[in-house]
Amino acid sequence: MMHNGLMSHAVRQMVMFSATWPLAVHQLAQEFMDPNPIKVVIGSEDLAANHDVMQIVEVLDDRSRDSRLVALLERYHKAQSNRVLVFVLYKKEAARVESMLQRRGWKAVSVHGDKAQHDRTKALSLFKEGKCPLMIATDVASRGLDIPDVEVVINYSYPLTTEDYVHRIGRTGRAGKKGVAHTFFTQANKGLAGELVNVLREAGQTVPEDLTKFGTHVKKKESKIYGSHFKEITADAPKSTKITFGDSDED
Repeated sequence: MMHNGLMSHAVRQMVMFSATWPLAVHQLAQEFMDPNPIKVVIGSEDLAANHDVMQIVEVLDDRSRDSRLVALLERYHKAQSNRVLVFVLYKKEAARVESMLQRRGWKAVSVHGDKAQHDRTKALSLFKEGKCPLMIATDVASRGLDIPDVEVVINYSYPLTTEDYVHRIGRTGRAGKKGVAHTFFTQANKGLAGELVNVLREAGQTVPEDLTKFGTHVKKKESKIYGSHFKEITADAPKSTKITFGDSDED
């Protein structure tokens, strides 16, 4: 049977794409896909960031972030013409940072969960079209946002997981272009220091000495189902076929 010039299949085929492979995503794959899926890995199976992104991590005091953000905008966004994406953690924080920058003369828009959908769509359009190329966003914009030529990502607040960090900085350095990700890391984030150090080292980036002072230990993630010593698949499960390619762009 043909449909739109393509041969249709009697059996449904499902493909999953993910820039990272956290436990929750793995469990989705186990639940919805065939017991013997083909697994295609682009780059490393370990948590890794796009190597086209220069990662700069700065350990600083929480109260210093506003003034440091303004200083970075003077460096990265002086002409106010290139696209710069600033990530924060919470909705109220997005609104506060947007207001703070506007009071200091910066033209900025924001995208977060407290905004109505049409306001978010308008802000994204202004950012994408370059009419307002400075945007403050929560993690609602960290995945699936394909906007060309985002030159700089600034992590004003560090995310809750290292997977989110990888997705955030993947908004720049796309389609073979180079990008910059400048990240603020504070005492409150110290539990994720070890994972971040691993991501930086894997990409050949500079690891600041202040970051290693928090320790480089990576805590083993505990599965809610199997406990701390879980196996990703059962011992008698058929082995999947794995095809590995070289490094490529993030999702």
